[in-house]
Amino acid sequence: MSTAVADPTSPLPEGADVRLVVVDMDGTLLDGKGRIPEDLWPLLEAMRERGVVFSPASGRQYATLARQFDRAREGMVFIAENGSYVVRDEAEISSTTLAPDVVARLVRRGRDLTAQGHDLGMVVCGKRAAYVERTDRAFLDHVDPYYASLVELDDLDTVEDDVVKVAVFSFADPQEGTAPALADFGETHQVVVSGAHWVDVMHPRVDKGVAVRRLQEELGVSAEQTVAFGDYLNDLEMLDAAGLSFAMDNAHPEVLARARYRAPSHLDHGVITTLRRLLGL
Repeated sequence: MSTAVADPTSPLPEGADVRLVVVDMDGTLLDGKGRIPEDLWPLLEAMRERGVVFSPASGRQYATLARQFDRAREGMVFIAENGSYVVRDEAEISSTTLAPDVVARLVRRGRDLTAQGHDLGMVVCGKRAAYVERTDRAFLDHVDPYYASLVELDDLDTVEDDVVKVAVFSFADPQEGTAPALADFGETHQVVVSGAHWVDVMHPRVDKGVAVRRLQEELGVSAEQTVAFGDYLNDLEMLDAAGLSFAMDNAHPEVLARARYRAPSHLDHGVITTLRRLLGL
């Protein structure tokens, strides 16, 4: 693990044998309006011709990622739900689910916190869909961009799906409220602050890094042949799994300290410009 902030002036390695590119979405690949930059599409085609596998890695659900990349998703590997569900060409590569009793306890905890005055909402994330019981527009406006397949229920205890993650949205800073309130789950599970308002609870042996290592084994790709880009705390393990790890210039300080290199901000399309330099395009 690096102990110094990634140096934005560090030269990129020459002649890198890139075989796998893993990219976070929000704050990393997407532009300031949450869109995929148009310049990515020809770059994806060039990488496909070279046999380079491209893999979006996100807290978003598989259905959302597949919709976003519908123009070029053939052969693409989707690392969804922060690594809990990995899919390629509609076939599952790996998944890690939560025990039903754990999901039930999380739902109860969320209701208890709401009763105590915390302004939050819960999303129970299954393989087939995501499920919510809070349905006001203020909450759903923050949920819809991440969950293309969303089901509203009267009671989250009635979910019948393989649950891979429970995501909690807090209108306040989750590091000050929601994350500490869920800290006891961290004794047995992954509790990760995955964005400015989100906390994700997952199986103890899953994160983006675990998913990347499983994918490397599946593809016969080494860490040295892997490029990863990230900006937030749920990207740390993913960056550790890549020999060529890049923190975006807008990244969280811990991410800047963990990555080996720095890429320009997502507002400057840093993923695209860096990949072009790495691949000589």
